[in-house]
Amino acid sequence: MAKRTRTAPAKRPRAAIPGFISPQLATLKMKAPSGAQWIHEVKYDGYRIQLHIDGDNRKVFTRNGLDWTHKFSVIAGAFEIEGQAIVDGEVVVIHEDRTNFSELQADLARGEQDRLLFFAFDLLWLDGQDLRKLSQLARKELLKDLIESNQLEEPILYSEHHGGDGQALFEAARKLNYEGIVSKRVDAPHRSERVEAWQKVKVVQKGKFPVVGFIKDPTGVAALYLGKKEGKELVYMGKVGTGWSRTTSRKIRDVLNTVVSPRQKLTKPIKKPKATWVEPKFYADIEYRDITSEGLLRASSFKGLSRK
Repeated sequence: MAKRTRTAPAKRPRAAIPGFISPQLATLKMKAPSGAQWIHEVKYDGYRIQLHIDGDNRKVFTRNGLDWTHKFSVIAGAFEIEGQAIVDGEVVVIHEDRTNFSELQADLARGEQDRLLFFAFDLLWLDGQDLRKLSQLARKELLKDLIESNQLEEPILYSEHHGGDGQALFEAARKLNYEGIVSKRVDAPHRSERVEAWQKVKVVQKGKFPVVGFIKDPTGVAALYLGKKEGKELVYMGKVGTGWSRTTSRKIRDVLNTVVSPRQKLTKPIKKPKATWVEPKFYADIEYRDITSEGLLRASSFKGLSRK
């Protein structure tokens, strides 16, 4: 009788890595939570990205699912691991000791990646395993181990977290002029929506304001005059004169030159002898600390320009 040979059991194929996963988003709060069930991270002022690694294949998605692999190819290549992973995090540029979104936009506009850093803060998939049902803290521990065991270095950075009093960390972030903090429930799974398990407290406020005029400089704009719609009225909200590079300044000027108006469109006209008035067809994305008693933006900074 022929001797029966035992065959090795067939290996189970590794699960195919999924496509873009809609991100989990934080709910804005006025005060940070505290207690053992919460951890707290610095809120980074950059681009949220989702890095997909499948062997030698790399893809980078924006928070809206756009494929921006070409813009972040250096970061994608620097996450050198074998196997599969889906990593959630933020791409930033650090300027004057804090993350600076305007500097990041300028670098991306020039196609430069030398200053880009990636702060990884969540791990959604690892070697065929969907990790989204695991707790927040378990996912972070796996992420930290993944980065350390593969000896990943800049531009890849692990986003450290802190326990304890969230409000105390927020006050420290405020003093350092950071954007704020994000607090996360240690026991919560990942959900692709805005959740209470992630809570953000921001040092600065953001808003979109119609551009009603500008001050010229030799190559672009020195300042933008801003308004705000209040019912049928367009009221003056002050001006912004920081937050753009020389290249961005020229682009703003080129765009606004297409909507120059012979007179201002504010409901209650103001005197600004140096102003070039425009139709309020473009909105400026503005970060600001608060609004003064006169109804004007305080400590405002330009972040972008979009069509109405």
